[in-house]
Amino acid sequence: MSCICLGPKRAGKTHLLKALQDPDSIDETTYSMPTIGTGIYRIYFPTKSHNSDKPKPPPSDASAGTGATHGKHLKKFIQILEIGGSMAPLWRQYFEDVQKLIYVVDTSNLCQISAAGVLFYSILTEPRLQKVKILLVLTKMDYSYRQMRNEALLMLQMSKLQKQIRQQVTIVEASAVTKVGLDNIYEWLKRP
Repeated sequence: MSCICLGPKRAGKTHLLKALQDPDSIDETTYSMPTIGTGIYRIYFPTKSHNSDKPKPPPSDASAGTGATHGKHLKKFIQILEIGGSMAPLWRQYFEDVQKLIYVVDTSNLCQISAAGVLFYSILTEPRLQKVKILLVLTKMDYSYRQMRNEALLMLQMSKLQKQIRQQVTIVEASAVTKVGLDNIYEWLKRP
């Protein structure tokens, strides 16, 4: 799998991936069970229709998208392997042939941010991930008691970290419920 999604338990990985898969499937009442093991999500990239600014829904059958880039044709979808936070000790087994990594941090959980930083450090030091593109997603930004972006990044020690690592880390604030940041994630996923 060329793209994996990691993060601590209950960080919002499943909610985020379901929102990317079908934005209308997530609202304030939606609940996700923690992922035990792994899950595969096929994310179709929204396309704008000629008649309106609203994105067209993804194709209904799986054969409509190829996932590969051919000539001038753009990727239509990407498959993402989500690995549950409870499997953190086993994450390394999934690092072979990874080109993109999404790391999800729950900004509404003060205790989790620091623990997420420790896990993130261990990922960044992995030799097989030195050339991987990384997306750091600060989730649950719609919660009123969440940490602000700068506070969360300070707790993760991102300014210090970015001076010490080889990988380029893109940071996005997102909410699966309000859909804030989803367009930025689609754009990042489309990039080669």
